Amino acid sequence: MIEVNHLTKYYGDHKAVDNISFSVKDGTVCGFLGPNGAGKSTTMNIMTGCLSATSGNVTIGGYDIFENPIEAKKQIGYLPEQPPLYLEETPREYLRFVAEAKKIPGETIKTEIESVMEETQITDVADRLIKNLSKGYRQRVGIAQTLLGNPKVIILDEPTVGLDPIQVVEIRDLIKSLGKKHTVILSSHILSEVQHMCDEILIISKGKLIAYDTTENLEKMLQPKVTLEVETDALREESEQVLSAIRGIESTEYVEEKDGLLKIHIETTPEQEMAVRKVLSLEFARINRAVLKSGTVKANLEEIFIELTSADIQDDEEDDPEEAEELPEIAEISPETPEDKEVNKEEEESE
Repeated sequence: MIEVNHLTKYYGDHKAVDNISFSVKDGTVCGFLGPNGAGKSTTMNIMTGCLSATSGNVTIGGYDIFENPIEAKKQIGYLPEQPPLYLEETPREYLRFVAEAKKIPGETIKTEIESVMEETQITDVADRLIKNLSKGYRQRVGIAQTLLGNPKVIILDEPTVGLDPIQVVEIRDLIKSLGKKHTVILSSHILSEVQHMCDEILIISKGKLIAYDTTENLEKMLQPKVTLEVETDALREESEQVLSAIRGIESTEYVEEKDGLLKIHIETTPEQEMAVRKVLSLEFARINRAVLKSGTVKANLEEIFIELTSADIQDDEEDDPEEAEELPEIAEISPETPEDKEVNKEEEESE
C-alpha cells in the first residue's frame, strides 16, 4: 500500500531525512517512533505531499506522490499534530467544507458526512461550534475529516497529544477500529500507546531508519538472552546451591527477599529456556521448596527505543568526520526558495 524508497530531505546543510526506505502493507497499523528532531514529521509531510523531498520517491496505492499527486492524495487522509479546524464552524459545516475541497460528489456529501460522524462518534455535537468542544471532540472532528472520501491510508501525527486519560483511551479505541478498514500510520511519543495499538513499529533517529518490525521481533533482536523471573520460598543459600547445579544457567541475580519469599532473575539462552524451567521446579521440589512464580522478563518498548536510538547516536559520533564530508551535495538538487525556508522553519519547530 505504501512504498518509501531512498527518501532524503535536506534543510540547507542539515539532512533531516537520510535515505530511508520502507513499505507498509495493506491493513496494517504502523507506529512511527523517534526522538524530537528525528525527522518523523518531515517524513510524514513528504508522504502526504505537503513537503517536497530532496531525493527519493513515495508511492501510495500505486501512485507516486510527486509524479501523480492528485491520485496519490486521494488515497490519503491526514491529521497533522495541530488539527486544521475552523473554530467558528460546526463539525457538520466544517466536514462539508472539507468534502467539497476533496471534490466528493455533491449527491453523496451528506451521506458521507453522516457516516464519518457516526464512525467517530461526534453526531451528538455535530451542530455545536467547534470552539466550544473539548479537545477530545476536536480531535475526533479532525479524524472524521481524514475519513471523508474513504481513503485507503490514514496518517495521524501525535493524535492523542494533550488529551486526558479517558480521551486517550477513546481515541486509541477509535484508531484500532480504523485499522480494520484502512492502513494506518501513527506517530506518537507515548511508547506504550504504540505498543498497544500497532501491528508493526518503525523507529527513526537522526533522520535514519534504525528499526522496522513487530514489537515481538524487536524484543527478540535486542534480547539474545532470556531472563526468567522466579519466586521461591527457599532461602538464598539453598537457592544458590540448587541453581549452581543446573546446566544452561549463565548468570543469576537475587533481586528481592521479602516476606519469606526470594525473587531471582536467571539468565539463559532461548534454546535452553524450556529445559531450565523444567529442571528448576524439580530441583526446588527435591529440597522441599516451591517455585511459586515463574515468568519471562521482557524488554518493554521504552527500553527497546532507548537502546536503539542511543546506539544510533553513539555510532553517529564515532563516524569518521572526513567520510561525513564526502556526502554528495544533494541539497543542490532542490535549492531552497524563500517559501521553502518558511516551511522548513515550521517543520524544525514541530519536530
